[in-house]
Amino acid sequence: MSRPPRRRQRVPLALLVPAGLGLLFLVLPLAGLLVRAPWTTLPRRLAQPGVLTALRLSLETATAATLLCVALGVPLAWLLARVRFPGRRLVRALVTVPLVLPPVVGGVALLLVFGRRGLLGSWLDATFGVTLPFTTAGVVLAEAFVAMPFLVIAVEGALRGADPRYEEAAATLGAGRWTTFTRVTLPIVAPGVAAGAVLCWARALGEFGATITFAGNYPGRTQTMPLAVYLALETDVQAAIVLSLILLTVSVAILAGLRDRWVGTA
Repeated sequence: MSRPPRRRQRVPLALLVPAGLGLLFLVLPLAGLLVRAPWTTLPRRLAQPGVLTALRLSLETATAATLLCVALGVPLAWLLARVRFPGRRLVRALVTVPLVLPPVVGGVALLLVFGRRGLLGSWLDATFGVTLPFTTAGVVLAEAFVAMPFLVIAVEGALRGADPRYEEAAATLGAGRWTTFTRVTLPIVAPGVAAGAVLCWARALGEFGATITFAGNYPGRTQTMPLAVYLALETDVQAAIVLSLILLTVSVAILAGLRDRWVGTA
């Protein structure tokens, strides 16, 4: 039997008007970038050394930060999803703090820990001669700090949604925890890990506050794309628009790739 046709529901005007205003509020600034973009000189501006250097540094540091987040965040997500221990809710809350913490505050906190006179930074400097602030490694650290919660939340959600019977079956067959994790758990939650890694990479690519506070704004060493946009606004607005268009294109591409997982289909 065929399903009866769905009745078309009338949208209340009291909801339609604020919904339309909200959509305009989100879309108009993005449209402004497209309208004011210097399309005629865009290829020349994209080929400028400063733009290419900032883009290269952003891609490298965002990728390195994502790899660091995957190496540390996936085990952390597994711990939160699979192991019951006292204080688990507190640990989960602490993991999500960077999501709501102002990025500049995160940069200050990183300085207090990893700075040359910080809790760990002084030991790193005295023992290994390693200085993290105002270096490319500092950019990676700042980006990983603000981006890791995105990966942990995505992977933990995937682990909670996975059927634990497969892991139990592997355990009954004699597989250890590590074998079960690598051979059973990871393949099951691989889509969630991939989606979390992409979101983590996008967040790292757009990081500004923690980076400029902890790593500074040195061209070729710590000046990523968001910092280059900020600097260009003071001297060349057209260049700032071009840099913003690059970041906008990356953001739209990521949303398009993750549409089915995070936005859903009509």
